[in-house]
Amino acid sequence: MTKLDSRVGEPSAPTNFIKQIVAADLAAGKNDGRVVTRFPPEPNGYLHIGHAKSICLNFGLSAEVGGFTHLRFDDTDPAKESMEYVESIKEDVRWLGFDWQDKVFFASDYFEQLYDFAVQLIRIGKAYVDHLTADEIREYRGTLTQPGKDSPCRNRSVEENLDLFRRMRAGEFKDGECVLRAKIDMAAPNIVMRDPTLYRIKRVSHYRTGERWCIYPMYDFTHCLSDMLEGITHSICTLEFENNRELYDWVLDTLRTPCHPQQIEFARLNLNYTVLSKRKLIELVEKGIVTGWDDPRMPTISGYRRRGYTPEAIRNFCERIGVARADSTVDIGLMEHCLREDLNRRAPRVMAVLRPLKVTLVNYPEGRIEELDAINNPEDPTMGSRRVPFSREIFIEREDFLEAPPKKFFRLAPGREVRLRYAYFITCQEVVKDPLTGEVTELRCTYDPATRGGDAPDGRKVQGTLHWVSVAHAVPAEVRLYNHLFTQENPGDVATGGHFTDHINPASLEVLTGCRLEPGLAAAAPGSPYQFERLGYFCADAGDSRPDRLVFNRSVTLRDTWAKIVKKETGGTKGAGK
Repeated sequence: MTKLDSRVGEPSAPTNFIKQIVAADLAAGKNDGRVVTRFPPEPNGYLHIGHAKSICLNFGLSAEVGGFTHLRFDDTDPAKESMEYVESIKEDVRWLGFDWQDKVFFASDYFEQLYDFAVQLIRIGKAYVDHLTADEIREYRGTLTQPGKDSPCRNRSVEENLDLFRRMRAGEFKDGECVLRAKIDMAAPNIVMRDPTLYRIKRVSHYRTGERWCIYPMYDFTHCLSDMLEGITHSICTLEFENNRELYDWVLDTLRTPCHPQQIEFARLNLNYTVLSKRKLIELVEKGIVTGWDDPRMPTISGYRRRGYTPEAIRNFCERIGVARADSTVDIGLMEHCLREDLNRRAPRVMAVLRPLKVTLVNYPEGRIEELDAINNPEDPTMGSRRVPFSREIFIEREDFLEAPPKKFFRLAPGREVRLRYAYFITCQEVVKDPLTGEVTELRCTYDPATRGGDAPDGRKVQGTLHWVSVAHAVPAEVRLYNHLFTQENPGDVATGGHFTDHINPASLEVLTGCRLEPGLAAAAPGSPYQFERLGYFCADAGDSRPDRLVFNRSVTLRDTWAKIVKKETGGTKGAGK
């Protein structure tokens, strides 16, 4: 497995072999010049970043050549599916910027037709009802080096199989009592072709069809026939379905369907410090390790949206990682780079103090309030400027002051002069401490009125520039600092040992209360992005933030600090980021 690194400049888009296949088909006049793809999620959970790669590929591919992409829900397992997941999937696809128009379908739309196709296979001697148990079927299937053996039920007559399958549908058998299997070859080199199951009994109410069915088709049977019924031309799947392509073709060829879509496989997305298994994501939600599917630490599209990711950043990320035939692991730093790059252009700059330390400017006139000009975004002059209030008492970051600073500490210290962003030079004259704890509670400083705007007319320079907010005008807020959910590059990997939840990062969320923001943020709309100067990119939380309770989530730091954190805590971890 190769690894794509986060060290990026302006890379060109990788060659997409699927685009090459489609271009060749169009040039040859295949499918009458049509290109129809599909995105076929199972509605048993929320979409994650791996699905985003597939969404961008399918919708982007068809859009480039004037084709269509269908949104089709593979809803053949009613025990795990719901309309909640259907609606969340629709919301995520729309948010990413794609439109299926009126091309939304459900596998459950085809249940009657799929049943008829199964009956047709039975009539031509290519399917049979088997009463072996699930364990016995596995035992009979053989191994990679040993052929399987025929089920005692394999040679039932067509009439008996038709009757048994009809009785399966009528509900005469218990769950697991029998299944319908394709009749192919129990000695096939590809184990998938050793009489795979086509239908099983499952007495579970379906969220769309209710109690109408008690037998449900398997994915491999449903997938190819749904593609055929919809006129899909290019059925794009992830690499784990490569061995199943032979069965895909067998079903369509055996039934002599009027069209035969082409299945093409590509490598799925693997992201370090992340799990993308839906089973594992469900476990994180059900065990309460995260607050829900949209927890900003989750790799779900809804989680990224709540954290402050933009659809443009995710689409750019999917474009940069490209589409390959071989598995690879992408450094999460590349995804964060794409977000920084996008937010740098669009996010207004504001000042926020997360861990406030009070500063009193002893020579500043009491009661005086100034309105200072501050640039909204130096990357986009059209965003203009804003006015921020300045007064005698301000807050600075507690970490911007050290009483006994080391050699390369250029921020505030006793007797030292620094610049306040957009304001004045100040010099620390006195340190006030709590008499019981010794904690610094206030700094008493003087300001130089000649340095308004942050520059000295005499040309003197300072090395430190601090952000700040006026005490009297600051708005309180809760700020949530999110980090990677796992400490291991490949959580739960055999080499690292243990269960994947053993590698949960205890520092994946730090909640800061008592933060103070510049007053303009009181009206921040949920989801709106900002750069807190010197601190990172943040967004107003779409779930909890409201006018009477401001909550901001850190979307991403200004630079990749993860490598330093991992190195400090683990003594050095390969691939931790740059």
